Amino acid sequence: MRLVAVAHGTRSVRGQAQIRGLVARIVRRRPGLDARLSYVDVQEPRVGELMPALTGPSVVVPLLLTAGYHVRVDIASAVAGTEAVVAGPLGFDPRLVDVLAARIKAAGPVDAVVVAAAGSSDPRSRAEVAAVARALPVPAEVGYAAAGSPRVPEAVARLRSAGARRVTVAAYLLVDGLFHRSLRRAGADAVTAPLVTAPAVEDIVLDRYDTARAAAVTRSGL
Repeated sequence: MRLVAVAHGTRSVRGQAQIRGLVARIVRRRPGLDARLSYVDVQEPRVGELMPALTGPSVVVPLLLTAGYHVRVDIASAVAGTEAVVAGPLGFDPRLVDVLAARIKAAGPVDAVVVAAAGSSDPRSRAEVAAVARALPVPAEVGYAAAGSPRVPEAVARLRSAGARRVTVAAYLLVDGLFHRSLRRAGADAVTAPLVTAPAVEDIVLDRYDTARAAAVTRSGL
């Protein structure tokens, strides 16, 4: 069954290469897997254009960290009337929490942590990010790079005013792009790398694919 990976899309050349590299690594781990890459914004092909052109069953795996608007609306609309099933997004997943925890530790001594997400107008998406912050082995606040409040610089400034001398921003972002670059200007002492560089992300994508595929096969009675 085909894998259709759906990323957000970015104008960052580095971020674009990171997503293509992620899909390439997944194919190397699963020889013979027909994998296609599409996007919900910025880049082409858009998932809404790709899906009607495909024949046969597919598993759509959102390369997104929360089940926000892009999952619930854009991707859901794109697969309507097709033979595709939609897997869960990459988060919330304990393996990603472990990656963040390890990177916070590697950043050195820290008084305070801000978990930085892109942000969403969907309260369910914000709740998922809050759950990540609570699951870390160190106290952490949430800040947003784009939509939502508080923004990351505001969260960092509040922690500084409360007495934190060393603040680490834990990037709950998949790739290096505009949002991740903005974190470097937030006033923190350290910013962790985007998550796409962690091998755990490949594991999660394949797990999401396998789970959705197995459920689809069971429903079809094959």
